[in-house]
Amino acid sequence: MASRRVTLADVARLAGVHPATASRALNQVDGSGLVSPATVARVTAAANRLGYRPNPVARSLRTRRSHTVGVVIPDLANPLFPPVIRGIEDRLAEGGYVALLANTDDDPAREHQLLERMRERHVDGLVLATVRRGTPEPAGPGEEDLPVVLVNRVAEDRALPAVAADDVSGIRLAVAHLVSLGHRRIGHVAGPQDLSTGAGRLRGFRLGMAEQGLEVGPADVVVAERYQVAEGLRCARQLLAQRPRVTAIVAANDMLALGCYRALAEAGLACPQDCSVVGFNDMPFVDQLSPPLTSVRFDHYAMGREAAQLILERLATPGCPTKVVYLPPELVVRASTGPAPRGGPGTEGRAGRRRAD
Repeated sequence: MASRRVTLADVARLAGVHPATASRALNQVDGSGLVSPATVARVTAAANRLGYRPNPVARSLRTRRSHTVGVVIPDLANPLFPPVIRGIEDRLAEGGYVALLANTDDDPAREHQLLERMRERHVDGLVLATVRRGTPEPAGPGEEDLPVVLVNRVAEDRALPAVAADDVSGIRLAVAHLVSLGHRRIGHVAGPQDLSTGAGRLRGFRLGMAEQGLEVGPADVVVAERYQVAEGLRCARQLLAQRPRVTAIVAANDMLALGCYRALAEAGLACPQDCSVVGFNDMPFVDQLSPPLTSVRFDHYAMGREAAQLILERLATPGCPTKVVYLPPELVVRASTGPAPRGGPGTEGRAGRRRAD
């Protein structure tokens, strides 16, 4: 016969207190200051001795909180997100919350469905990495007070708390680095323009080029529909067709940069001898590529922790001021960038070299 589940009343009896006192002692967030430290210690010891485990359903009915936060990301296969999620989970756990993770596969219809399911499960707040530019705040009827924090995204009107990399500054670093190596014909494989990251990095490219006294023409930028290797390949092919003398490519993220590698190889061009490539995000293992990828780095784990901190602040103090946190970028220089070829692509890097077929 299965043993009887230990109840709160059992804990209270062993500790010699009223069940309500035992409840407050075990939920100090809900009853902070109402129970003496000595009583808290006694009740906690009794709970540990009996192996008591709180009933989360009963607790949520009592406190009107589920102590869960919905975390919605666009693509779990993107190496950017695992450390971000780890940061979110670690900080939420410290605050007594659990992350409920959902992956949309970059599908707006699936995202809508997942958000509805999370509301049905009464999550206390949402951390979203999926919000697109121009879309309204993701709150349905009766859910206007549900706290929302953006991660790796920023609302155009800055109306929602958010944590993101400083995309503009990061791309400016990349452009300045390439110019210092002698590059003047620089193209950009831009990210999706309905995402704040894509728009911000394109803005950074235009600003960085202007700061270096370089013009950006229509043929110098190709916009990807998604942050995927296949899109990087398509866009780099188009860029090379439009600007065959381009000597460097700034990609809006590392996945797009991988596609650029493939397009260069397909065209018989070597990186960086014929064309340098810079990525963004400094994903795990890009230092193991051939050649290792120069990329803009920011702290992914810190991004997750900051996002969790913002949602915890809003849960503790509804209506607190909206914060938008930008993480500083750092350019990590590796072997995918080198001096510009003097006569354009193919004039130096391919000399005296055979391709392995």
